[in-house]
Amino acid sequence: MRIYESWWFNIPRACVSFGPRNRSVGAAAKGQVVTNCKNTVQGFKRFHGRAFSDPYVQSAKSSLVYDLAQLPSGSTGIKVMYMEEEKVFSIEQVTAMLLTKLKETAETAMKKPVADCVISVPSFYTDAERRSVIDAAQIAGLNCLRLMNETTAVTLAYGIYKQDLPAPEEKPRNVVFVDLGHSGYQVSICAFNKGKLKMLASASDAALGGKDFDEVLVNHFCEEFGKKYKLDVKTKPRALVRLYQECEKLKKLMSANSSDLPLNIECFMNDIDVTGKLNRGHFEEMCAGLLAKVEAPLRSVMEQAKLKKEDLYAVEIVGGASRIPAVKERVCKFFGKELSMTLNADEAVARGCALQCAILSPAFKVREFSITDVVPYPISLKWNSAAEEGLSDCEVFPKNHAAPFSKVLTFYRREPFSLEAYYNNPKELPYPDPSIGQFMVQKVVPQANGESSKVKVKVRVNVHGVFSVSSASLVEVLKPTEGEEPMETDLAGKEDESKMQTDQDDQKAQGDGQKDNADKKSETEEMETSEDGKEKNQASSAKKPKVKTKTVELPIENSLRWQLTNDTVNLFVENEGKMIMQDKLEKERNDAKNNVEEYVYDMRDKLHGLLEKFVSESDRDTFSLRLEDTENWLYEDGEDQQKQVYIDKLAELKKLGQPIRERYNEAEERPKAFDELGKHIQQFMKIVEAYKTKEEQYEHLDELEMLKVDKQVNDAMIWMNSKMNAQSKHNLTQEPAVKVREIQAKTKELDSACNPIVSKPKPKVEVPKDEKAEQNGPVNGQEGTEAQPGSPEKGAAGGTAAPESAEGNKLPEMDID
Repeated sequence: MRIYESWWFNIPRACVSFGPRNRSVGAAAKGQVVTNCKNTVQGFKRFHGRAFSDPYVQSAKSSLVYDLAQLPSGSTGIKVMYMEEEKVFSIEQVTAMLLTKLKETAETAMKKPVADCVISVPSFYTDAERRSVIDAAQIAGLNCLRLMNETTAVTLAYGIYKQDLPAPEEKPRNVVFVDLGHSGYQVSICAFNKGKLKMLASASDAALGGKDFDEVLVNHFCEEFGKKYKLDVKTKPRALVRLYQECEKLKKLMSANSSDLPLNIECFMNDIDVTGKLNRGHFEEMCAGLLAKVEAPLRSVMEQAKLKKEDLYAVEIVGGASRIPAVKERVCKFFGKELSMTLNADEAVARGCALQCAILSPAFKVREFSITDVVPYPISLKWNSAAEEGLSDCEVFPKNHAAPFSKVLTFYRREPFSLEAYYNNPKELPYPDPSIGQFMVQKVVPQANGESSKVKVKVRVNVHGVFSVSSASLVEVLKPTEGEEPMETDLAGKEDESKMQTDQDDQKAQGDGQKDNADKKSETEEMETSEDGKEKNQASSAKKPKVKTKTVELPIENSLRWQLTNDTVNLFVENEGKMIMQDKLEKERNDAKNNVEEYVYDMRDKLHGLLEKFVSESDRDTFSLRLEDTENWLYEDGEDQQKQVYIDKLAELKKLGQPIRERYNEAEERPKAFDELGKHIQQFMKIVEAYKTKEEQYEHLDELEMLKVDKQVNDAMIWMNSKMNAQSKHNLTQEPAVKVREIQAKTKELDSACNPIVSKPKPKVEVPKDEKAEQNGPVNGQEGTEAQPGSPEKGAAGGTAAPESAEGNKLPEMDID
């Protein structure tokens, strides 16, 4: 799955529409963008993990046709009319609605329940945005195995099929991926070797995407229509939505055609038809500011990876907006290479997620492929020191550090302390608040001798790209008992080693893709923090005696921005279940209503066509009037009724219509049934005739039984002729004189009576013993042998087959009467 404009099912821009009785999702919601514009939401992924007061949210409000609102927590909500009430849904809830629909569609296609999934997000998503998406998956009843960066998903879709990648020990193949989608611009460089990929660097511009090019066109035509037709388009949401749709189509046409292209919209506003035109050259002039932003991420990613253009193997482009000729021209010019388009521009990310799902699933056998992602922004920790120095801090994960990854930090403290995680370069962050969260390490106490205790804290960036303080432990030094020598351990003498250590279990989990990081472990600088806040960075030259210690796990209290509480998630899960049930009931109600409407239209047409001969004029007039009344009722009082009302209405109509349809079906099937009965009668008549002429095949049958067959056949013929004569005189508008099921029953009765008699097999005749002995005796002075393999087992008359002689010649066959 993909949290983006293209989902599993290639829905252009995720869309959810709210109605008075139910919700519509995906293609069904897309059809209501114009008719129900205020309650149809799309492009909501931009608001994940953002406060309502966020400058980005405030600036985006003006371009939306639906309303945003502030939730009690301060985060952003979407205000709509649902079930004829004003509701405010969180961004997580709306995303969960979309995920629920995808889950249902997948379950229908696979005929299996779906519980696990992989969701991709833009690589520039921050910690708060990622946690918001994970909460949405939980509300939808899905277990998100991995939040995958879109850039990483594209590289996986590209690399896993390649058969010619360099060997692991050889120089890697470096490929640039440029993804310009509907609402974001992402560039990455990936190093490929056989069986693995390693992300080297990534850069992005969250404010550049296909929607921004659409915005330029919309503003242009709003201004033009204002001058030409005196229309203020932006005051009418429905007209604005239609203009967005037409501008998007025009943009796509201009990508393939450089001539003047028209834009025509009928009954646009106030029953006025509007028209305009534009060509690619003029469009590129208007978008000069946007096109100038294309180069910056390209330059940034090359600088981060410290590569030259000659080091690149290929430049791959994906994303819908990457089809704009001016964009392709600038990318091609920057790298000095022809662009490669081996990946499907719309499906590359979704395909990469599907492959990651297959890799993680035990049900699929997939080629071994290791994936090493990167941390998009540098992450630091800061904490309060007891001395006058105040705050201390250190960078734990620099930009483009391998992920997932864990490190162990060592602190010397006497009391509980708090760690604050934050992004230390706010300028490159597309998010107003650099804070990630606070983590309080509790139950820290000094040692028995009053000195500061040694506390080991494990920090981690997991597979979702989410930062956490995963564990903390207190290292207690134990006094040896009397007469016991001190026990050596690896903990007490570690002050001269690295303070930030790589977690080896995570190393193994990532395989070869992170071996380089393991090698860097010994190069990490020692950074131990004492109670007075001063960092220790010393190496002890004298060997210290090792002492016996024990480790005590410490509780950690997390305080994260905008993450939903467990109670809130449970409440949203319950609400989602209620809305799913309401959608199901509404679907059943609509299906019942559509069945009535379909029956009315179907029967009304056929009463004067296919069924005309099978209904009397008076009955047809009565039934036609009833159908007309039902049609009027459907669009008036019957517009909004309960499911059972429609079921009862359909049953009433079928009381009148079903007999007519049955008479038609009888007339269609009756000739076939009579024909089948006639064939059976003819078959048995021929057998009776053959018996009477003493044909060898039937001469073994009993005479009395054959008389019964003859009588059954004659009775069946008399019955069939009488029924055919009666039916020929019968009016088609009345109940038939004979029904198809009666004819079929007569055919079955005839078969049951006659088949056991005429199909009786001939009795087997035993060969006399003396003849058998003579048959098996020596012939022409030669001893008889056993029958050769492959020789016939029975003679022509049903006796045993004659064996062959030693020379292979057949013995004479005996005819047995």
